[in-house]
Amino acid sequence: QVQLVESGGGLVQPGGSLRLSCVASGSIFSIATVGWYRQAPGKQRELVATIATSGSRDYADSVKGRFAISKDNAKNTVYLQMNSLKPEDTAVYYCNCHYGAYDYWGQGTQVTVSS
Repeated sequence: QVQLVESGGGLVQPGGSLRLSCVASGSIFSIATVGWYRQAPGKQRELVATIATSGSRDYADSVKGRFAISKDNAKNTVYLQMNSLKPEDTAVYYCNCHYGAYDYWGQGTQVTVSS
């Protein structure tokens, strides 16, 4: 069983930045697709960004040019750098690790963008 623990959420003003981190309990990020998802109140969970084992990255249109996903396999950590934050980015952000038939999720970290 893989455990994922997110951190780095908080309250930030519009236009500000945050960096989220997700640490895995084992060395799985080097062999799995890792991603960040978010869920706002009353909305479905949506994909924010993914990074494949090849290093290929994919982003939701709403965050392209503002967010960047990266990972450090040696530290079993994936990051989400979020810049130029908007109120509509407010959500609980979840780390996901997809490996074969398995999907692992973190507990989520709250990001609130408000003045």
